[in-house]
Amino acid sequence: QVQLVESGGGLVQAGDSLRLSCAASGRSFSMSAMAWFRQAPGKERESVAAIRWNNGITYYGDSVKGRFTISRDSANNTLFLQMNSLLPEDTAVYYCAASSRPYSLVPRRETQYDYWGQGTQVTVSS
Repeated sequence: QVQLVESGGGLVQAGDSLRLSCAASGRSFSMSAMAWFRQAPGKERESVAAIRWNNGITYYGDSVKGRFTISRDSANNTLFLQMNSLLPEDTAVYYCAASSRPYSLVPRRETQYDYWGQGTQVTVSS
């Protein structure tokens, strides 16, 4: 089985930065892509950023472009999300997701991911 464990969430003020991490582990698991999603209270889960594992090609949601950066440490199967210039509307539970299916483009929909972490809370106060 595959396990994804997020860390790095917390309570910060608007304009601050946070770095989320997601450690992936499990036997016989070959990742094709990983992503960050988030879900705010009363809202649907949305795609934040995604990365193809083999070549590092990335995707960003419109609301985070220019502020968030997704990256990976392939040697340690770890995914990161650097979040700068945080806004109160970034408040949400952030989920890490992984896919082992082959895609020609960077997958950005929930249904394209097979494995999910339990989430980490990010709260941005104004």
